[in-house]
Amino acid sequence: MLVAGIVGRPLIATEIPQAERKSGYTFMSAETKAMQDDPTTNPGMLWVLDGEKAWKRKEGAASKACADCHGDASTSMKGVAARYPAYDKVDRRPVTLEQRINLCRARHQQADPLPYEKHDLLALTAFVAQQSHDMPVAPDPAPELQPFLAKGRDFFMHRQGQLNLGCTNCHDDNWDKHLAGSAVTQAMANGYPMYRLEWQTLGSLERRLRNCINGMRAQNYNFGAPELVELELYLMTRARGMPMEAPAVRP
Repeated sequence: MLVAGIVGRPLIATEIPQAERKSGYTFMSAETKAMQDDPTTNPGMLWVLDGEKAWKRKEGAASKACADCHGDASTSMKGVAARYPAYDKVDRRPVTLEQRINLCRARHQQADPLPYEKHDLLALTAFVAQQSHDMPVAPDPAPELQPFLAKGRDFFMHRQGQLNLGCTNCHDDNWDKHLAGSAVTQAMANGYPMYRLEWQTLGSLERRLRNCINGMRAQNYNFGAPELVELELYLMTRARGMPMEAPAVRP
C-alpha cells in the first residue's frame, strides 16, 4: 500500500509496545551516530556553550542570572529536562522546558521572554537539557497532567489534513520503513533540542512537529500553542525510560 511515499503495511493505528520502543538514534547511520556521540564534532554543543554563558548572565530589571537562583547547573539541573513538559501550578497547565525558561525570566528576572526558535532560547534550553544527558526520560507524574496527556495522544492518533493522516500512521505503523530515503522513526522526543543536518542548525521539538503537520497539509499551530505542548507531553511519555540525548544529531 502506498501512502505519502511510504511503502508498508495497511495504516491501522497500533501503538508500539513499550518493549519495542526505540530512540531515533537507533535508525541513524554510523557516521551520524559518531557525530552525535563526540562532543567535539556534535554541532549542537556550540549552542550548549552559548547557553552556559547565558546561564551566568544577569538579565532583566531584577539583574539576576539563572545561576543566582539555581547555582551550578550540573547539579541543580540534573534530571530536570527529562521530566518536561511539566505541570505549572500557577498557570495550571503543562509547560515545556522553553516555556519554563521564559516563565522564570518573567517571574524572577523581570525580563522579556526569549523568542521561540531563536538562538538565545535554543542555547539556554540546550544547556539545561544537556545536564540530563544519558539520564532516563521520567515524565512528570502530576495527576493534573492526565487530561492534557489524553489530548496529546488524541492529536497523535487523529487523522487530519489533505492527506488524511495521523502521526501514528507513520510513527506507529510504518516506523521500520523509509520516506524520501530517510528512516521513519518512532517519534521519540528524547533528543531535543537537536541539530538536524537538513536544517543546518539546532531546532526545537515544536519546530519538528510543525514540519510534520505541514507535511500532512493540515492546520498548523503557533509555537507554544496548547496543542503542540500537549503533543510534546505525549511524545515524552512514549519515550519513558530512554536516555536523554540532547543535543542529538539527525539527518
